[in-house]
Amino acid sequence: MTTFVDRVELHVAAGNGGHGCASVFREKFRPLGGPDGGNGGRGGDVILVVDQSVTTLLDYHHSPHRKATNGKPGEGGHRSGKDGQDLVLPVPDGTVVLDKSGNVLADLVGQGTTYVAAQGGRGGLGNAALASARRKAPGFALLGEPGDLGDIVLELKTVADVALVGYPSAGKSSLISVLSAAKPKIADYPFTTLVPNLGVVTAGATVYTIADVPGLIPGASQGRGLGLEFLRHVERCSVLVHVLDTATLESERDPISDLDVIEEELKQYGGLDDRPRIVVLNKIDIPDGQDLADMVRADLEKRGYRVFEVSAVARTGLKELSFALAEIVAAARAAKPKQEATRIVIRPKAVDETGFTVTLEEDGLYRVRGEKPERWVRQTDFNNDEAVGYLADRLNRLGVEEELMKAGARAGDGVAIGPEDNAVVFDWEPTMMAGAEMLGRRGEDHRMEAPRPAAQRRKDREAERDSAQREFDEFNPF
Repeated sequence: MTTFVDRVELHVAAGNGGHGCASVFREKFRPLGGPDGGNGGRGGDVILVVDQSVTTLLDYHHSPHRKATNGKPGEGGHRSGKDGQDLVLPVPDGTVVLDKSGNVLADLVGQGTTYVAAQGGRGGLGNAALASARRKAPGFALLGEPGDLGDIVLELKTVADVALVGYPSAGKSSLISVLSAAKPKIADYPFTTLVPNLGVVTAGATVYTIADVPGLIPGASQGRGLGLEFLRHVERCSVLVHVLDTATLESERDPISDLDVIEEELKQYGGLDDRPRIVVLNKIDIPDGQDLADMVRADLEKRGYRVFEVSAVARTGLKELSFALAEIVAAARAAKPKQEATRIVIRPKAVDETGFTVTLEEDGLYRVRGEKPERWVRQTDFNNDEAVGYLADRLNRLGVEEELMKAGARAGDGVAIGPEDNAVVFDWEPTMMAGAEMLGRRGEDHRMEAPRPAAQRRKDREAERDSAQREFDEFNPF
């Protein structure tokens, strides 16, 4: 059973915004007391948060589909809908967020670091919010916007100061078990380590983390063995430690050739040339191991490596190694620039910026793209003529009709608002009323101008009495 996952594809969906409510206040003697429809609630976001207690992406491997809740629709009596609940997904420290094309969207390092993977949709405005001096009682409300929907890729890159690299069964797991309190699986067969192991080492005043990466073999950078799958876990380290086996039973192998092979794989993988290296000659407790270490030590030092002879079984040479690693880690930390608090940068858009584009496509269709026009289209209930008229007014005020005329559009030409896969297409008519002319000027409602029924009945009775009085006066002049 899989217990460690460091790469998953996640399907995230934010909550949809709730629809606005079109309602008119009614009570005795006030059948049309004015609009009182509330706004819809905002849809919930999908948020990734770094949690130090999480070490794997296993949960998302088994459940890759995650969705936040929708906002509730508005109600009459000026009652706004409840906002959808945000979906918070804990991820390990060092998680990289990518899109399907491999572009990095976020690098989540540090406890509490957050990233909004999918933004919830806005709630639609109710007719009370749409009322104005000119539009006293709107008979429509705006629809809620759909939340963001998409696929992202999560990759875990272990956050460690020291990375142990080497052939399978070189003794990396044994070394990390004696340097720290980690308890990795240890056996005498290749590929015992199937997942990276992390340990914490204290050397004097320096505390650092050390990672045991699954063994590398020739061709690891091209996908052989387990190397390519886990080489990403050495990208964040401050120092690389080559663990060389001085007691290997394979006649064609020796510490120098092992080092050359691993260095070539690291070079092919790329991005690790600037990391300092340390060589550890392991298993010197075996007589032949000590002899081989004495033979190769001089050659390694000529190459510029600091060489340490250790035995994880006999626990010799470990103190010198741990303090040497602490020295390098402390120097690397001191060389890093101090992290400053994230500044909030506000970049207002230019005042004369139209915010949309009009392009003529090969098939003669004029396509309008822009944040505002597309959002307004999503918010419009096309079953309501008054709502369509309100949309036409908004587009006209934004300057869409003017830009269409500049682009050469004529009455009857096809116009599409939105992307190709989800656009609203219509035949353009300049200053079109879109059916709302049946209600008078676009966006207006004459229901409030109609007399109230009780007042109308009273006027009818008074008219009848006046008519009867005139007839009486005609027949009785005296």
